[in-house]
Amino acid sequence: MLITEVRAKRVNGDNRLVGIAAITIDECFVVHELRVIEGKNGLFVAMPSRKMPNGEFKDVAHPINTETRSLIEKAVLDAFEKLPELKQE
Repeated sequence: MLITEVRAKRVNGDNRLVGIAAITIDECFVVHELRVIEGKNGLFVAMPSRKMPNGEFKDVAHPINTETRSLIEKAVLDAFEKLPELKQE
C-alpha cells in the first residue's frame, strides 16, 4: 500500500480537534475525515467514525494492523506539521 496524497488542514475545533485530513491510497482510493487530535501524549490520528444510536462512536474505515495504522498516522502528521499555524483573532 502506498499513500499517494495527503490533504490536511488546521481547524479551530472544539475540545482537542486541531485538524482534518484526507488520504489517497495507491492513486485510486480516498479516505476523508481523518481527525488530528491533541492527546495527552501529543498528536494522534483518529479514523473516520459515525455516532451510533446508543451514543457510542464506531469507526467507518480503519487499518487492520499496526503497521498500516503507523503508516497512515505518520503520513498525516507529517503533512499536518508542515501547515502554517492558524492566526488567532
